[in-house]
Amino acid sequence: MADFYQILGVSRDADADTLKRAYRKLARQYHPDVNKEPGAEDKFKEIGKAYEALADPETRARYDQFGEAGLGGAAGMPDMGDMGGFADLFETFFNGFGGQNPQGGRSQRRGPQQGDDLRYDLSVDFKDAIFGQQREIKIPHLETCEVCKGTGAKPGTGPKTCSTCGGSGQVRRATRTPFGNFTQVAECPSCNGAGQIIADPCVSCGGNGVKQVRKKLRINIPAGVDTGTKLRVSGEGNVGLKGGPPGDLYVFIKVKNDSKLKRDGVTIYSEIAVSYLQAILGDTVKITTVDGDVNLKIPSGTQPNTTLSLENKGVPRLGNPVARGNHEVLVKVKLPTRITDGERELLEGLASQYSDKNINSSSGLFSKLFGKES
Repeated sequence: MADFYQILGVSRDADADTLKRAYRKLARQYHPDVNKEPGAEDKFKEIGKAYEALADPETRARYDQFGEAGLGGAAGMPDMGDMGGFADLFETFFNGFGGQNPQGGRSQRRGPQQGDDLRYDLSVDFKDAIFGQQREIKIPHLETCEVCKGTGAKPGTGPKTCSTCGGSGQVRRATRTPFGNFTQVAECPSCNGAGQIIADPCVSCGGNGVKQVRKKLRINIPAGVDTGTKLRVSGEGNVGLKGGPPGDLYVFIKVKNDSKLKRDGVTIYSEIAVSYLQAILGDTVKITTVDGDVNLKIPSGTQPNTTLSLENKGVPRLGNPVARGNHEVLVKVKLPTRITDGERELLEGLASQYSDKNINSSSGLFSKLFGKES
């Protein structure tokens, strides 16, 4: 009897990954759909038998100790004379392998398949997020191959009947147990239930039927979007296979910060620093808003950390751009760290007037101090 390790071309201390790589390589080489040489199918079965014995740690241990004779009485071992044993191998090790069958061609599932949705992260400037804009983006996505028209087969060729399932799309696996023989019916792992395999794949798309391309899209960013807003662009995801509908594109918004303005929902926040003279007498100052520079009136007697509100100067409500939030301005009062002797004299006189509760007589001091009428 041939040694299972020699059949797979590996050493006796080969690990599981090495066994799997060797098996996949040989299975593709000798699969009867692509290898028409005499004895290829028998070799293919022999490779599968060797791998199934060595892939399981328990059966491998018995084989290492007793050889192939140690496998004869193992309960639950499949009847290797039945192709179901090889179907089980393919089901275990090729499912999820990119949909690709062992001989390198692309398997064709039955019926249309929905295309995958895609995600695109888009960074937006602070003011553009508030008022909205149109942006042109480039996205990589899958489109139907123009060479093979989505069939995956080289032009002039077509799919062939799968030899593993005979075109039925299903395989049977016979299992011998202490309670009797059982037969399981499952989707053919070689053709994924299609009953056909592409032996001569399209060179343009590698047998996939689709190709990745970069597509330009112009998307509309509505007014009022914020970080975390998700925009759905219908039908701009990956193309569906076998005529299936395409997926959608989801654009996730991230809004850049502004150096002067902060945002919380539909409200804009900023700060303005005024002198103690402006806070006492009142003044009109220019501040920055999302609409540009505007004049803000500082009422006389404004206290430190007072908040002044500019109505309808905030963020438009998403879906209702006519309704806008407010712009809240926090007033910071700057106190001088040093004053002149003349200023001190005037301020001390003013303080004296306040202590005497003679507020009206301080108007002259205000005039001297600020150069204007109080």
